[in-house]
Amino acid sequence: MAQAYMTESGNGGSEPEPSASRFRRRLAELRRDPGIWRRGWVLALIAVLLSLVMVFHAQLPNDVGNLGSLTETFLPWLGLAVPLLLVGAVLRKSATALIAILLTAAVWVNVFGGLVTDKSGPGGNLVVATHNVDADNPDPRGTAESIAKSGADVLALTELKGSVVPVYEESLASTYKYHSVEGTVGVWSKYPLSASRPVDIKLGWTRAMRVTVETAPGNQVAVFVAHLPSVRVKLNAGFTANQRDNSADALGAALAAEPLKKAILLGDLNGTMNDRALSEVTSQMRSTQGAAGDGFGFSWPAQFPMARIDQIMVRGIEPEASWTLPRTGSDHLPVAARVTV
Repeated sequence: MAQAYMTESGNGGSEPEPSASRFRRRLAELRRDPGIWRRGWVLALIAVLLSLVMVFHAQLPNDVGNLGSLTETFLPWLGLAVPLLLVGAVLRKSATALIAILLTAAVWVNVFGGLVTDKSGPGGNLVVATHNVDADNPDPRGTAESIAKSGADVLALTELKGSVVPVYEESLASTYKYHSVEGTVGVWSKYPLSASRPVDIKLGWTRAMRVTVETAPGNQVAVFVAHLPSVRVKLNAGFTANQRDNSADALGAALAAEPLKKAILLGDLNGTMNDRALSEVTSQMRSTQGAAGDGFGFSWPAQFPMARIDQIMVRGIEPEASWTLPRTGSDHLPVAARVTV
């Protein structure tokens, strides 16, 4: 009579154990392991600390080296620790660490998951774009020609070197009939501009402006362009951002004083939407990337973008889509948005 099940192969070896049986056996071994809950406490503690930072980052002190702002600038990148910790938990065979790490992963998804998905829609009747063109850009003409192809109706440029402004004016003239430059920032538009003036952001020279764009007869939009001071990370001083913070407060005051209900802010704010130091601005304006972006939309540095410091923000206007544009000769990526005015 044929045997229903053979435990020995014809060559004298055992048949391979079925995968399901092997998994159940390993699971039973782990359950009988008394150290599975005692190992990995360091990994679990790191995971818990990461979760607390992501949830309570606004409570991190800024008194010493602007630690809070520095953390908030690169906050989404804390998620990279999850797979590394997960590998450690598996190697240590620690259920305690595994549970803590899964909790951290859930926190990251809850905080940043909405930014990963594509929230763009088909609507919109105005396309705007902003680009820090870099004062040391080796190819300003090529940069101008590239962003002119973006389809933007209103274009804001920051870090304009005075000697190179004529290059941008000449290169953009065929696409944009109207333009206005104040100091190192400027606006190019397919629609009429009026009431252009500098905005004082407490620097002693002009790096911000305000102009009215008439997108249709009687339909006026206040457009602000700003290039807030750069920040630095220094070993002896931490995150040096005090000048940027003071300028952000001044910009927030200018936005609050704007009488037009519809307003757009474009420019390089040298800070992310998570940075509490920009709260005077972010509390009044809505980020197009957060509302209608596809992914995080990191814009700096152009070689390997790690942070969204170039912003398009609106008030009284509905964001429909937001995206980054191809790299130019600048160290920033241009960013664009489609909105309904």
